[in-house]
Amino acid sequence: MAAVGTEGTANPTGGKLVDRAREAFARLSNRQKVVLMVSLAVVIALLVAAATLLRQGEYRILFSNVSERDGGAIIAALEQMNVPYRFTESGNAILVPSSRVHDVRLRLASQGLPRGGAVGFELMEGQKFGISQFAEQVNYQRGLEGELSRTIQSIAAVQSARVHLAIPKPTVFMREELKPSASVMLNLYAGRALDAAQIAGIQNLVAASVPQLSPSSVTVLDQSGTLLSQMKSRLLEAGLDPTQVKYVHEVEAAIIKRVEDILAPIVGPGNARVQIAADIDFSQTEQTAETHRPNATPPEITIRSQQSSETATTSPTAQGVPGALSNQPPVPATAPLTQPPAAGAGTGGTATPPLPGQINAAGVQAPIASIAQPLSTTKNSTINYEVDRTIRHVRQAVGTIRRLSGAVVINQRKDVGKDGKPVSKPLPDGELKQISDLVKEAMGFSKERGDSISVANAPFTATEKEEGIPPWRDPETLAVGRDLVKYGTIAAIIAYLLLGVVRPLVRTMLERPAGAETAPGGRIDLVAGEEAEEEVGERAPTASEILERKLAEARALAQRDPQAVANIIRQWTGANAS
Repeated sequence: MAAVGTEGTANPTGGKLVDRAREAFARLSNRQKVVLMVSLAVVIALLVAAATLLRQGEYRILFSNVSERDGGAIIAALEQMNVPYRFTESGNAILVPSSRVHDVRLRLASQGLPRGGAVGFELMEGQKFGISQFAEQVNYQRGLEGELSRTIQSIAAVQSARVHLAIPKPTVFMREELKPSASVMLNLYAGRALDAAQIAGIQNLVAASVPQLSPSSVTVLDQSGTLLSQMKSRLLEAGLDPTQVKYVHEVEAAIIKRVEDILAPIVGPGNARVQIAADIDFSQTEQTAETHRPNATPPEITIRSQQSSETATTSPTAQGVPGALSNQPPVPATAPLTQPPAAGAGTGGTATPPLPGQINAAGVQAPIASIAQPLSTTKNSTINYEVDRTIRHVRQAVGTIRRLSGAVVINQRKDVGKDGKPVSKPLPDGELKQISDLVKEAMGFSKERGDSISVANAPFTATEKEEGIPPWRDPETLAVGRDLVKYGTIAAIIAYLLLGVVRPLVRTMLERPAGAETAPGGRIDLVAGEEAEEEVGERAPTASEILERKLAEARALAQRDPQAVANIIRQWTGANAS
């Protein structure tokens, strides 16, 4: 067997690194060379793709769903600020580096970008000198429409909005005066809707921005052509005011919470189900009543006015013989004649002494000559009392509870049976009555109002499930999972190519030929022959095969040339000893 020896001190295989790599690559067969180059190319491509994906994660959305005009202005501003930008695959969003998102937004906002696809009051800033009044009015109306559109777009459910104002020309004639009107076109996000309160808010917003514009003159439509401005009026006409329905639900929820809070410490959380139905009176009633009571009780009599009058008259009769003598006045009496005064005559209940020749009767002085004549007395008394009057104005409160009805189901108590298995036992009647009384007090039970409550005790067959979005349906979890699968697949492919394809080929390149032997003087003897050339095959040898082959070569060398082996060992030990 021929042997070719080459001297090597620092580099046993001789040559530079490139020569060694070339020699190692030459040991591979043509098939192995193709597989190695293809594997390295795939690994490099996957690494570049992974780096690209990672770099894309550093970009965040600056603006999305912008109009073409705003998009062009934003891109021009980004190029002027030397800010790199990208577009999403759909092209409806602009991406910038995540570290500069907020800075760029503030800078663009200072320039009035994005404008939202509508021109606002900035249109008034660039007016030319000498513009006509008509053009100025048109620009003002366009600016007002743009500002209203931007304001409406700030609502979460509104993607875009357009406002059209119909403002008539002012006139001095009252009969020809027309009221302004407005129409609003809304483009809502997919799956979003506006409730009646939001629609009314848009109507009042537009009406408050235009003089003499009433909310009823504002028409609101969505992108499908549905007339939204009539939604609230239809509900009101049908008696289904959303605010009233919401108030009923709030009242019922508050009562249910109070009942559940008082039952939880007794039966345990989750062992009671409470339902309350509230009948709410939303009618508005005003009543005015005026009542009069009799004013006849002596201590409470109130006199408004009192008037009394008393009159006494006399009627003289004819006496004597008709003629001139009978018409003569009587002769004065020679002696005074006295008569006791009438009771109650005079003032203050005291008798007034009569004058000489007269008589005092009922406070009237009359001559004595007429004492025997007829006397007529008249008394009049008028008393006016105060009228007892009560005026009451009653206005009934809106939203009063007319009637409450409730149903409570209590779970049976869990216990352990004789066989050790869990069993359900009903609650005693006394405990159920106690629970019923507590529920009545918690809900504000009123027998006069006609409230009703029913408490039952039954075993629960279904357990309460936790509400919420499952983890596998959470958008954030799905996004993380997709990233893990994407990068995990790339890492698995790279690991397989490196460990399963490239590593065995590199090991085959770096292993020594089968005929290589080390000479005693530090030389490497390369045994040339057909056997050594045939050992370089397409299949890469395993580690155990390589070890067994080297051991066999060492034994064969020791048997063939023991002196050379002894010299090698002597050099090793001599070098260590020195």
